[in-house]
Order: sequence, then structure tokens, then C-alpha cells
Amino acid sequence: MAEPKPNDAETGNEAVSPFYIPSLASVPVAQAHTLKHADTFLVLDAFGDAQAGGPSSEGLYHNDTRFLSRLVLLVNGQRPLLLSSTTTADNDLLTADLTNGDVFEGDRLVLARDTVHLLRLKVLTDGACFESLEIKSYAAHPVTIGLTYAFAADFADMFEVRGQRRERRGRMLKESVESPTVILGYRGLDEVVRRTHLTFDPPAQTLTRREAGYRLTLRPHESAKIAVAMRCALDGTPPARQMNFASCAAAAEALVERRRGAAAQIETSNTSFNAWIDRSRADLDMLITDMPTGPYPYAGIPWFSTAFGRDAIIAALQTLWLAPDLTKGVLAFLAETQATRVAPEMDAEPGKILHETRKGEMSALGEVPFGRYYGSVDSTPLFVVLASAYLERTGDLDFIRSILPNIEAALGWMRDYGDPDGDGFLEYDRRADKGLRNQGWKDSNDSVFHADGRLAEPPIALVEVQGYGYAAWRGAAAIAHALGDKRAHEAHSERATRLRQRFQEVFWCDDIDTYALALDGEKQPCRVRSSNAGHTLFTGIASPPRAARVAATLMDERSFSDWGIRTVAQGEARYNPMSYHNGSVWPHDNGLIAMGLGRYGLREPLLRVLGGLFDAATATELNRLPELFCGFRRRRGEGPTAYPVACSPQAWSSASAFALLGAALGVSFHPSARQIRFTRPALPDFLDEVRIERLRLGDVSVDLLFRRHERDASLNVLRKEGTAEIVLISG
Repeated sequence: MAEPKPNDAETGNEAVSPFYIPSLASVPVAQAHTLKHADTFLVLDAFGDAQAGGPSSEGLYHNDTRFLSRLVLLVNGQRPLLLSSTTTADNDLLTADLTNGDVFEGDRLVLARDTVHLLRLKVLTDGACFESLEIKSYAAHPVTIGLTYAFAADFADMFEVRGQRRERRGRMLKESVESPTVILGYRGLDEVVRRTHLTFDPPAQTLTRREAGYRLTLRPHESAKIAVAMRCALDGTPPARQMNFASCAAAAEALVERRRGAAAQIETSNTSFNAWIDRSRADLDMLITDMPTGPYPYAGIPWFSTAFGRDAIIAALQTLWLAPDLTKGVLAFLAETQATRVAPEMDAEPGKILHETRKGEMSALGEVPFGRYYGSVDSTPLFVVLASAYLERTGDLDFIRSILPNIEAALGWMRDYGDPDGDGFLEYDRRADKGLRNQGWKDSNDSVFHADGRLAEPPIALVEVQGYGYAAWRGAAAIAHALGDKRAHEAHSERATRLRQRFQEVFWCDDIDTYALALDGEKQPCRVRSSNAGHTLFTGIASPPRAARVAATLMDERSFSDWGIRTVAQGEARYNPMSYHNGSVWPHDNGLIAMGLGRYGLREPLLRVLGGLFDAATATELNRLPELFCGFRRRRGEGPTAYPVACSPQAWSSASAFALLGAALGVSFHPSARQIRFTRPALPDFLDEVRIERLRLGDVSVDLLFRRHERDASLNVLRKEGTAEIVLISG
């Protein structure tokens, strides 16, 4: 992920990671619009324009390259007036309603503002964007209006857009202007030619290498339409699918319906909560890319619109109770891309699970190591955790058998490479010179430190990663048991037990009432209150008495901002509520912690976390929780403080809404018994009812209704197709 600048505790000097995203490269905080389809995405301003002059993320992107850095609509040489703009509820279209400003000739008003309405629509497919512009006059007399599209393509690699400087770039190619099409081109240092084809229908009356112009005369109440096709091409070959706006919009709508039908649906008595759930579902659906191996959620827009291992696994874990097919797709893709050899330049070792993959010029040239990069210590144990959770949710033993060699290879990495000194703890130390210094989910340079602010030196054993390792060994034992492999079951169970015992001895810190953030290379604990420790509840490695103490520490005023749990508690040496990892609030982090609180029956703090994140979502544009927000305490009448370079939408943030609700309902699945269980379900005071439709277990489909009561929640089965038992466990 992005790496902020850490401040040196003693000198104040700033050590900048090469992958730090400077604030100059920020996404516009207000009214930035995004669309995504497969490997193509769009970032536009409120007018539906891209104006990537200077540091800006706006533009049309494909395969980690910006194919269009400028597309601006002018009316009579000026920007039109903005009426309103939004992305549709299902993220399939971007709409902008515009009108003309006053037009004068000398002192004479020749066209009054608000006379001509312009409806601008955009839709995406893989490798192309289509715009429909409808112009309608509301004047009682003929009007003449000039329209201009100004365009440019910088073909910047995503890491350039993020702020990374390059010593050399490729060369821009001579533009081709043959009405109705302009072709802009660039030959990269990787010798790949990238081109942008812009086609205007009807053909523009004036067409140059930078502008397309129209002069329209409209009779009273007459309308006109202009269509613009923007296609991204590699090596001069246009995309194979020659679509137009109408066919692309129809395909986008069909995809929305298909995604919606693949998961259970949720509706509650609270319309604001419904808006959050619906936006989270739509955002997650938009970020899903259909791979040959199945559906896979890309991490986030704009910086991380690609496949990440950790992010996809966590998004899948958070939504597994509703959409197990997504988990199957994630597991299949990560199994296919699992490392098979030692490659230090990629931080790769046999059995290791992918961190990130990229398709841009800089990755192809090795200027950044992310063409296929394995620098995360947690993706590999989490892969095993997800596999075992999928089996527990679905009973799909055939699929687990198909990826069993990958599961065993992941366990082999944990044993042989992840624990080089043999003390039972998973630890990391980068091998790639250009790789990430820190390789947990908090991967910024300054995210692992001691109580006095000193940065921890590698190899580093993170607290949450030991929990993931414990859950992986337990999950592997469960898989072995299901396969009838008694020897592997016993061996994996024994490893899990030893790890938990050793973890309790080494990581617990009585003086701070929680587990240490990490052990450094000298095996010294980082005695810092952090949200990382909350993941020990999610994985079950925490002992029950200590789990309660960890929860209390996370929910006190130093850690809980009233919007959510901070990554680092107020008062710690490197606490900064505006930092990326040292005091901010991350929704996915809170989602995993909430799942852990539910695991230990800690309902009151779970509902507080749910309430905080819900309030944050309702105070955020489009009810969309971003990647993170600042950790300032809630102020009356204000929403959470935005973090300037946060991705929005972000897959694991969108998925957190479902993690929180599933944890509150206490849902679990038991395929062998054909049971869906709800253990001590509880609803917050802002939810009187929750209705879930088409919740599936194998061939069984059920509709359920939960009603809140003073101390618990009741459950009614509204519909059931197939044979299964719905079990409510109370008390």
C-alpha cells in the first residue's frame, strides 16, 4: 500500500520510502467520481472532466497506465455551470447535469445562463470509456452554442502519478488526425506502444491533435447528441470489442444484476444503514474483476486498482458469510500465482502468496518490483486461513482438494522461510532492494516502533501475524481432519498449540494491558498500544481473560475515537491522527477486530464499533467508507476528517460493513450438519429489524428476519428452500 513519510524521532529528518504517495498527488477530496471495469478505471471531477495538470490522479487508466490525462468539455470557450453530478447507485454510470453560463457580445447578453441543458453520461468497459452528451435547448427562440472537447494523454505509469520520479521516459508519438478519430501515442522504454483512440460521432466540425469542436444551432426545445469513444490500445491494436455507449451501458447493467444475484441481500429498518450497505455492495461489486480463475476484488481506486493478495483475502473473509463464490475466486487466483522459486528481487520464496501485481511500464522495466511481488509476511498464512474458512462455510471439499498442493506449499513456506530462526514466530526482513521495508498490513516505514519512538529493526515478528499463523495451523488441521489425514491433523494441531503457548509467554505486556505490537530483531517487544493486537481476537490466539483486557484497551478513549478504533493509541510516541498508520482509523481493521469481539462474546464493544463506523459512513459522501480517515476524536456536528490520499472506494473498507453486521448476528455455517447458526445475535439501537434474503448453504436458500429486543434479537424464518436447520443460540 502507500507509504507515508516517517519522522525520525530524534532528528526530525524524514526518511522517504520510494513508494510514498505525496499529498500533492491527492485525489480531489470533494466530489471526485470513479468508475471501474476490469483493468480500466476512471477518476473525474464533478463536471465529468479530467484535468491532470500538475499532480492529480484524474484521468482514464488501463493496465496501470494513464491513457487520457485531459478531457474537458467547454461551452462557448468556458466551463459550463455545474448543476449536479454523481455516480449511479450501482456504480454503472457517471452522470453530470450542466448548463451554459451567460454569453455576452460586448455589453449585449446573447444567451442567458440556464438556457441549454447538457446531460453528460459515461460508462466503462475493459479498455474503453464511452461518453454520451445530450444537449437540449429550453429557449423560445433559436440559439447557437459552441462546444469543445479538449484532450491530452500523458501515458504516465501509475507510480509516476503517485509521485515517483523517473530518470528517463519513453517518447510521445506523432498524433494521427483523421476525422472522426484522433490517435495519441507513446512508445515506452519497454518498447510497448500505447495508444489512445478518440472517436467523435457525429464527426467534429473542427478536429485537431488537441481539440474537437462543434457549433450547434438549436431550434426552440430541440435536442442534439454527441458520442465520444475513448479506447485504450497496446501495440497499436484497438480493443477487440467495438462497442458503443448503448451496448456498453446495457452490458454494465447486466453485470450489476449478475453480481447482485450472486450474494445474499440485506435490508433493514434504517434507511441510512441501507444506504451504507447498498453503497458498500455496489463498490465491492465494481472493484471485482472477472479473472479466468473466478471473481477477484481489486484493492482500491486510484492507487491500488490491481490484484493484492492480503487485501483480497481480508475482503473475502469479511464477506464469506454472504458470498462464498468470491472467496473461491480469490483462493483460485492466489493458488495460480503462488511463488515456486527463490527470487530475492521479488521477495519471493517457494509457497509464498502474492502481495501485489502490476502491468505498467515501470514494473516491466524493474523500476519498481511489483510486476509480481511477494513482499508481505501475512498473505501466506491468511491464504490458509481463508481456505479453511471456505471449507467451514461451504463444505466444498472437492475445491479444497484441488488447491491442497498450494495449501501445503504455503504451510511449507511458514515452516521453512517464514520462521528462519525456528522459534515458532513468523517474521520478515526484505530481500528486494526496492521492496517494502515493512511487510505487514501496516507497511509504511514508520509503522513498527518501540515505546520510545525508535523504529524496530528487522527481522520483525508482528503480533497479528502470529495470530494468522496460529489460525492457519488450526485451519490446516481442520482441512486434514476433513480429508481423513490423521497424522497431518495431529501435527498441525500440535504446532498451533505450541505457538499459542509461546505467544502468551512472549507477547503479553501487563503494563500496557495488551499484546506487544511486535518483536524486533533482538526479540525485544515493542510495547505499544495498537490495533494490531485486536487481530488476536479475530484469530483466536488470545486467551479469554486477556482478550477482554485487549478489548478494554482498544475501546478506551486513547484508542477509540468514537468513529472507530485507531491504529495506534493516543499518547504513544509516534501517535499522529493524520498519519497513514500511526493514529488513523481503517474500516477493515475495525471489521476484523469486530469479528474477533464477536468470537469472544464481547457484544457491547462490538456494537460500539459498528455504531461508530456506521456514523462515519453516513457522514461521508455517497455513504462510502474510504480506505482510511484521520483519527481525530468526533466533534459535534462534523463528520470524520478525511485523509488526503486515501483510496475511495477500497475493497476491504467496503467489505467491513458486512463483517460488522455478520459479527453482530453471530452467524456461522455447519455444512455437515446442514445448519446455519446464529449465536447470541444482537442489534444496535438504530436497527429495529434486519432482513436477509437468499442466504445460501449449498442448495439451501433462506430468507430471515431479525428483530431487536432490549437484551437480544429474535429470529424468524420467512422462507426456506431445501433441507437445513436454522439454529438460534441465546444466553
